[in-house]
Amino acid sequence: MFTSEKKHFSNFILIGMAGAGKSTIGPLLSQRLHCSFIDTDDLIAQAGNGVLQQLLDALGSDRFRSLEEKVLLSVTLRNHVIATGGSAIYSQRGMAHLRENGLIIWLDATLEELETRVTNLDSRGLVNPENIGFADLYHQRVDLYRTYAALRIDCSSRLPPAIVEDIVYRVQSPDFQG
Repeated sequence: MFTSEKKHFSNFILIGMAGAGKSTIGPLLSQRLHCSFIDTDDLIAQAGNGVLQQLLDALGSDRFRSLEEKVLLSVTLRNHVIATGGSAIYSQRGMAHLRENGLIIWLDATLEELETRVTNLDSRGLVNPENIGFADLYHQRVDLYRTYAALRIDCSSRLPPAIVEDIVYRVQSPDFQG
């Protein structure tokens, strides 16, 4: 798929909060890299035979996260950009599996920007097991995103094509450790 001087990455895996741009950046990055794109939220919806929010409502957070982990563990793709749901980071096993199969990139944006982008909290399939506010959920997840990411990309106040070029530039950089 993509080779830098130091590493070959079979996949690029995008993580981040709802509204960070995973489903927007993913297809653009896959076009730029001439590879395929897949969104694990779509795989979860297929596995559960439903719409993401309806599955979350029917299953509850714990069972939904179990289904999400099962889907993450089943991903054995190569030459893909893979967008994950914002809650993928709750699964240590799933994230370890993804890390073995590609480079994990955290699409990060400020809380303020995410709050302006995410206006449909009740319908977008946002896993919030403690039913806390969006800001608290953001603060709960930030350290997990930081833990799993090999690369953090600031997506605040930036256009998607610039973000894609930033990812490609940073991965190609001789200083990139991946």
